[in-house]
Amino acid sequence: MAFPKPFYRWRPHPWHGLEIGPNPPRIVHAYIEITPFDLVKYEVDKVTGYLRVDRPQRSSSQPPTLYGFIPRTYCGATVGSLFPEKHEGDGDPLDICVISERPITKSEVVLNARVVGGLRMIDNGEADDKIIAILANDSYWENVNDISQLPTVLVERLRHYFSTYKLVPGKENLTYIESVYDHEKAMQIVQAAIEDYIQMYG
Repeated sequence: MAFPKPFYRWRPHPWHGLEIGPNPPRIVHAYIEITPFDLVKYEVDKVTGYLRVDRPQRSSSQPPTLYGFIPRTYCGATVGSLFPEKHEGDGDPLDICVISERPITKSEVVLNARVVGGLRMIDNGEADDKIIAILANDSYWENVNDISQLPTVLVERLRHYFSTYKLVPGKENLTYIESVYDHEKAMQIVQAAIEDYIQMYG
């Protein structure tokens, strides 16, 4: 008796073992680490691939959307160079926020996400981009193809969350949102992160 294909003898690493997505850079896979119901920051352990407790959130801010990363991406020099104010990438997989009408309460899930825009966040001098995407088969949001079509208040919530979730009194200027960009720029960032991954890991 043979196992059906594909068969993984061991669990694939979420960063290195999963596919980028069905149609990158527009439709990508998102591996979800945090849900809008989490007040603890979870992060994939880069060695084992299991979800690790990073830290309880210092502030009372809750993530407005699902939050995770795009497999087989890396934020390096190519990602950092795509804006006039050049910053080195933060050396992590590319972060992604996924909007869904229905509440998704589980983390460690993989979903298809349609890229609609992004935020260039600067964290301690490094580019830490947040791609904004829509759950690909969500009928409620199916006509949204660009961040400009999202409710203004939702984009404000994302900006506020990422401006404050690491907030430490006396260090307010270390983490900030430099700009908000549309789906075309976001796809350039995704493609650059794919190229950075290939350069880093082959």
